[in-house]
Amino acid sequence: MRHGKKINHLGRTTSHRKAMLANMASSLIKHKRIVTTVAKAKALRVYVEPLITKSKDASTHNQRTVFAYLKDKHAVSELFTVVGEKVASRPGGYTRILKIGNRMGDNADMAMIELVDFNEFFEGFKKDEKKKSNTRRSRRGTAAKAAPAAPANTVDQDVEVVEENPESSSEEASTEE
Repeated sequence: MRHGKKINHLGRTTSHRKAMLANMASSLIKHKRIVTTVAKAKALRVYVEPLITKSKDASTHNQRTVFAYLKDKHAVSELFTVVGEKVASRPGGYTRILKIGNRMGDNADMAMIELVDFNEFFEGFKKDEKKKSNTRRSRRGTAAKAAPAAPANTVDQDVEVVEENPESSSEEASTEE
């Protein structure tokens, strides 16, 4: 019986599955995003997130432990120098899986798995910068700020109207003379 055994075998033997996940994890660390099937991406997330957690503490023991999983010294050095520093403040959830449709040949569900902190174009990246200023807002504060802003805008609009039509006002002045 398979009670409590929830690992996805991905249709491979144990040694093939471990080698494939190690290669995919090394590629993910080096390139910051890879495209694969949804099932492999979910298996890779379970495989790589504990390794990224170990990279926060750059001890020799953690480096040797991660090397036992990845078997690629360039990926290990990239993980502990670049990725580990960038995710040091994040408590977890280092990867994101985005589904991108089906593959043309066999109609397999495809996904892109990427490291969260390395995508500057994702909309969630900008929210972190706004979060840094921890200011508390109250109704009194917003009403006081909004009240002076309204007359200033109307003044700006009046100035723009005057600036847009200086010729017409000079023509009117010349016709009155």
